[in-house]
Amino acid sequence: MCGLDAAVAVVGGKWKPMILWALNDGGVLRFGELRRHIEGVSEKVLIQQLRELEADSIVSREVYREVPPRVEYSLTELGEALNAALIPLGRWGHTNMDVIVANKEKAAVKAASL
Repeated sequence: MCGLDAAVAVVGGKWKPMILWALNDGGVLRFGELRRHIEGVSEKVLIQQLRELEADSIVSREVYREVPPRVEYSLTELGEALNAALIPLGRWGHTNMDVIVANKEKAAVKAASL
């Protein structure tokens, strides 16, 4: 396994990078707050992705024994370092978004005409 394999294994998928960005922007967030930051994610998928990120020591989960129970999520030091590594990728996506969207639309039109 190379370094890129290891990184993709931790952050792979559609939602994990979005979770990282939300926690970076929002700091410590409760589950409901986190879900509102990530448009389109289901509760089930968000729970699964958070568990995987917690198992990889990217996200910290703090449970407060209150009524009602309160659970907060935040980035660990390792998660903050991973987020910093994703910043250039986010810049690339932002810079090239118009081209990427245009290419996706062309591919969809081509696929529909087959």
